[in-house]
Order: sequence, then structure tokens, then C-alpha cells
Amino acid sequence: MARVKKVKVRTGKRYRAGRTDDQYDVIVVGSGIGGLTNAALLSLLGQKVCVLEQHYTAGGYTHAYEREGYEWDVGVHYIGEVHKPSTMRRMFDVISEGRLKWAEMDPIYDKVILKGKEFNFIAGRENFIEELAKHFPNERKVIEDYVQLIRKISSQTPKFFAGQAMPSWMSKVYNLARPFLVSKEFFKTTRDVLEGMTKNQELISVLTGQWGNYGQAPADASFLMHALIAKHYLAGGAYPVGGAADIARSIIPTIQKSGGEVFSYADVEEILVKNNSAYGVRMADGSEILAKKIISNAGFMNTIEKLLPKESQQKHKVHDWTDKLHRSSAHLCIYAGFKGTAEELGLNSTNLWIYPDGDHEGNLAKYNSDPEADFPLVYISFPSSKDPDWENRFPGKSTVEIVTPAKMDWFKQWEGTQWQQRGEDYDAFKEKLSTRLLDKLFERHPQLRDKLDYFELSTPLSTNWYQKNSGGEMLALDHFVERFKQSCLHPQTPVKNLYMTGSDVMTAGVGGALMGGVMSTMSLLGLKKGKQVMGLFKNYQEPKVEPEIEKDSPSETQNAQKECA
Repeated sequence: MARVKKVKVRTGKRYRAGRTDDQYDVIVVGSGIGGLTNAALLSLLGQKVCVLEQHYTAGGYTHAYEREGYEWDVGVHYIGEVHKPSTMRRMFDVISEGRLKWAEMDPIYDKVILKGKEFNFIAGRENFIEELAKHFPNERKVIEDYVQLIRKISSQTPKFFAGQAMPSWMSKVYNLARPFLVSKEFFKTTRDVLEGMTKNQELISVLTGQWGNYGQAPADASFLMHALIAKHYLAGGAYPVGGAADIARSIIPTIQKSGGEVFSYADVEEILVKNNSAYGVRMADGSEILAKKIISNAGFMNTIEKLLPKESQQKHKVHDWTDKLHRSSAHLCIYAGFKGTAEELGLNSTNLWIYPDGDHEGNLAKYNSDPEADFPLVYISFPSSKDPDWENRFPGKSTVEIVTPAKMDWFKQWEGTQWQQRGEDYDAFKEKLSTRLLDKLFERHPQLRDKLDYFELSTPLSTNWYQKNSGGEMLALDHFVERFKQSCLHPQTPVKNLYMTGSDVMTAGVGGALMGGVMSTMSLLGLKKGKQVMGLFKNYQEPKVEPEIEKDSPSETQNAQKECA
């Protein structure tokens, strides 16, 4: 559809006492994609929503940051199913009102490397099968059955999670019947399912070569989580045009249209509860903001251990819930900037998954017990190569991100210290880790060594600071089979008018958090009004007017980052 005109829109405000209204229909704590989805959908249905983000910018793990003339995403390395007509694309179109655009990655979206041996994941079901069958000609039938199975699991997932949109009491009843409604693989680990299909361990290692996307080795992770990720990328990957930060920028105007707003630097200290009913939040500065309903997008652990009043924690015995759940792995990430364009440096958009060999569980166990052991997984992403708008914003430059798991225990001795003031031991530890990770990149791309212009390493301490986590967890809660049987992970909490959203009420990743936002919105609205959400998706039409998102200048962004650091 032709663009008729453009209008500029605001992308949020910095919080100050007195800048917010006295009363809102809904307050959302945290501006990750789950919370933004809640706020946008409710705004489209006429409700005034206040989103409160303690960070200097909105977006949660979908935000981006600038340093030394470069920009990096912190969590949106690639997203599937949005570069073509799909349910997920329709959801993003609705909450962004068509402002968010996507660029398809190269056909080889992932390259799995086991001890130097390469296996390409190529976009398209048949391409995926044909490529793997070249390496495993005797396993073609297994590969075909595997693809059919992950598609089957994906198609049955709405039945599996249907209870999340229901009132909590109804969800408990529904979930009792769930084993009879979906395939048995929903209740098995990834390794159990795949070893039931083949004895070829190398093939299993390749098929699980994206396990970093959900943070658990195959023997621990639910096959449901694995299947959703694998199916999600089966048709290839995509990246937001304009960078990861454009996700939040494109959604915020939707929230504003019904009188709502997104506030940064808005640190919520406690959810206000009286007579077991939530009615507002108390800010770190002592101010109180009131609303009819509260949604927490701060993560399950943060919500019940930090934001919920002590009296409510004791009343509902929340520690009985946490005993059954596990925080996900922490991580390290190198953010590196290079002089030269992607073309000049010989880079493309293909993600690299590098493993010492195919023993994912064994390698992870060795590394967890000794940080000097070989990295069990190194993931390398090239964000500047994925964004067609990059050269317009950062001409003559390129960026790379290098990610690997880590343990919070390795950094405990420096907890409570300030950035750049943690001492020589900490700096030396980071330098050693950084050198090892950069060497993994230079082994694959030796031409980059002399073009390195800037790099920094984020640790679990960085995650705790920016996400207000306790264990440096990257993906909130782990995805053990038992996790999906816990009734406490329902959007509707035992505290009246208090709801949770995001990946913890569904699954990890941007897509999982997005779906968490949809399901928790339906749960909040109730059985009758919840259908209105489906109506928004069904009746969506591409807008004739395309708002132009007004972005902060680089100097404003950098000043905010320096102040926050």
C-alpha cells in the first residue's frame, strides 16, 4: 500500500515525580516486549496505560545501546516468522500499527560448527532437509520425521498454552486434561525425544545446535522449548530495519494514542497491595502511582521476591513456588566494533554456533566447574550485516557480538561494586575472557583482527545491573519439563488485580515474550472481553498514514548511557 504522508511521534518520557497522571487503567512494570505488547493491545482497546521502565531506555532485551560511535543489540540477534505472512508478523504489525519493518537474513541463517565441521541451516523446510541429508544420507527419513514433528509441536502449542488466557482456576482444570490434548513429546526432554528417533549422536548434536537460544543443553531442556525455537527459524531469520531499538520505538506511539505513556528512569520499588488487591506502585523516590490493574513484566523472580510486599509473600507462601523453578544461565558477551563495511570486511548475516565437539552436556559440565575450560558454546552474530539501514546511520563501520554461557558464582566476589571500579583482579579476569572470545572470532574471520576498533565485555554483573536480576540470568527461568506444570506461572496471580507477563508465563525469546503479552492481556480482560484481542489481529489493516519515529540524537543516547553506567 502506498505511503500517503508521515507524521512524527514521540517515543516516551523520562520519569519525574509529578509527570505521571494520578490514575491509570493499567500500570505495566517493565518495558520488555511482553509489557509493551500488553500496553499496546490495551491502548488499542481504549485503556490508558502507564509503562514504567527503570532503565534509561525502553525495550528490555530488545533495546540497543551506543558506545564509541557503534550500536549493538543486546538480545534481538534474529527473529523468525516475521519476514513473511504469519501469526507473529500480524501481532507485531498490530502493536506497532505497521511501523516496524523487517529485513530477511541470508538463506543460511545459522551455521553449526562441531570441532571445525560445518553444518548449514538453510531457510525453507525442503532446503533444511536436503542440506542435512548431504551430511547424513542414511538419516534422511529421521530428518524428515524430525521436521514434521517440530511442525506438529508448533501447531499444537496453542492447545498446550490455552490455559494461560483463562482465569487461573479454570487454567488448573484445563491443564489436567492437557496431556490428552497434545502429543506426548510435550512432556519429554529434547534428548529423550531425539534419541527415540535416532542413535546418530552427531546428528542429534547438529539438530540441537541452537540450544543457546534457550540456554539449556538437550538433556535438560523441554522438547517443547526446542521444537518451538527450531520451527520458529525453519523458514529463516529476520532483523528489524533500523536496528533492535526500533521495536520499542515503533510500539510506543500505539501506547500513547489512548493517553498512555512509557517512562524511562522509572524505578518501581514495590507494588501496592491492600486487602489482597493491587492498586498501584510505589516508586523509588517515594511517589505513588495508582491504577485499576497492575501488570509486572519484571520477571517472575523479581516480581514475587522484590516487588510483592512481604505480607503478600508470606500470605501466598511464594517460596514454595521458587523451590520448583530455576533461574536460567548467565552469560558473557563481547560487543565489538570494526572499521570497514560488511562488504569490505567480508561479513554476512549468518550466525555462527561454534562447539568444541558434539558433547553438549559434557562440555557444559566441564566449563561450569572450570571457567578456563574450553567454551561449551560460542555464538557469533553480525548485527550490522543484518540491518539494511545500518550504513545510513553508521557509515564505514561494522559490529559483531560474541556470546557464551557463564556462571554468576564466578563474579560473586565483585557483587555490589561499581562499573570500572571493581579492581585489577576483575579487569584481569575480564581481559582473559575477552581475549579468548575474540580469538574464537578471529579463527573464523582472521581479516578482522587488524580492523578491531573497540570492544567491551558484559558479564552477569552487567545483567544484574540493567535487568535488576539476582543471578545474572539471561533468559529468566529455565525450561525444564516440570516448569510447564507450575500453576504459579499463570498471568493471573493470587493477588487480585495483579498480573504477570512476558517470557516467564510462556517461553524464552522475543517471540515467547510477545505471546506472553498476548495471553496475559486476554487473561486480564476476562473470557468475554479477551476475544477483543483476537479481533484486533483479525481486523488489522495496513495503515495509510505511516508515522515517522523521531529518534534521540546519538549525543542524547550516549549521555543517558554514561549517566546510567
